[in-house]
Amino acid sequence: MWNRFTRALRSFFGFFVSSIEDPELILEQNIRDMNDQVPKMNESIAMVRANVTLLEKENQKYKAEINDLTAKVKAAIQAGRDDLAAQYATRLQMEKAALGRNEQQLATARAAYEKALTVKKAFMREKERKTAEAMAAIRDARRARWQSKVADAMESFQVAGIDATHDEMIRKVEEQTAINEARMQMALESVDHQAVSIEEEAERIQAQELVKQFKLEMGLESPAPVSDVSGGGGEKTIGKKVEIK
Repeated sequence: MWNRFTRALRSFFGFFVSSIEDPELILEQNIRDMNDQVPKMNESIAMVRANVTLLEKENQKYKAEINDLTAKVKAAIQAGRDDLAAQYATRLQMEKAALGRNEQQLATARAAYEKALTVKKAFMREKERKTAEAMAAIRDARRARWQSKVADAMESFQVAGIDATHDEMIRKVEEQTAINEARMQMALESVDHQAVSIEEEAERIQAQELVKQFKLEMGLESPAPVSDVSGGGGEKTIGKKVEIK
């Protein structure tokens, strides 16, 4: 009985956790976590590099001290001070031993620094790969969510009977458009097109006469002879007199 109860609790909590898990949010959090690790890694690498720098300075100091003590031993021997030369020689041996230990530590620190740089390079490459995968998955999740909303909307259209009313309204609009077009055609057919044409021709002739009158006033055109207008013998003489006048 207890096993069944614990199994039921585990299944309930498992269902609860799976129901509240949002893959998109979790992937975004993973990206933030990987980005947060970069400053920490840089800080650790900086500490390793600082240790290398410190050991290099100590190495230079030991070498300078060894050179100074070696010169002092030689100077004491030349001066006949073997006791003083022995003291310098003892210190020289201590400095050489310290230099040996320092060089071992320096080699280890340099190897650690190179390894840290390699680890960072591998981490950055893996971070970029996982970030690209996460971003692609997030885009897929958003696209799937949008497609789900579209599907829900289309289903709601069909459930609400929008498809049927849509077709019915389109048909009514087409019928009303056809009726209005027929009325317009009937109205156009009822117009006296011949009378309109006569009026348009009269307006054109009137406009031409007005243009001709302007040309006469401006001296761009001579008035027509009377003989050309009336015809006949006596009217020709009158026309000539008019021209002489």
